[in-house]
Amino acid sequence: MQITAGFSDPERPEIARLYWEAFGPKLGRTLGPTPRALRFISAALSPDHAFCARDGQGRLLGVAGFKTPDGALVGGNFRDMRRVYGLTGALWRAGLLALLSRDVENRRFLMDGLFVAPDVRGQGIGSRLLEAIAQEAARRGYAEVRLDVIDSNPRARALYERRGFAAVGSQPMGWLGPLFGFRSATTMVRRLS
Repeated sequence: MQITAGFSDPERPEIARLYWEAFGPKLGRTLGPTPRALRFISAALSPDHAFCARDGQGRLLGVAGFKTPDGALVGGNFRDMRRVYGLTGALWRAGLLALLSRDVENRRFLMDGLFVAPDVRGQGIGSRLLEAIAQEAARRGYAEVRLDVIDSNPRARALYERRGFAAVGSQPMGWLGPLFGFRSATTMVRRLS
């Protein structure tokens, strides 16, 4: 397995599909229907905010994204959203997504999404991608990496704990819980040595 920064334009549809498999249950009511969501995500992906795992034949196995003041793995702007969903669809979708947005802070490097192809989960790919994120954070001078994990994803939380992340807070979703399909998000931090 090889971990590399970025991806090529022809990989966009596959990355969008894997992203949607991982985060569609959370974002489906906001970004759906699926064909439109895949079109938006594919266009909004930023190779400058991604690490990709590939096997020896070049098959994409997983992706870890991060967020900086310059952008995120799935960025895009209102114009991109309007192109896919129309004006009215873009307006309400942008409003809902703003409620999920996480601020970039200067103290901690923000991991913004980790997903692995379903048929290769449990083979250490997520761990390797987390290490790539940690190395990037250290390279940029950060002492900590931060991420958020939802309560309905205990498998991801267990991985993060095994890789040295500790919970530092929890944010209840309140009335938004049923809309997004989870009750709370836990912020986790890993100190870098």
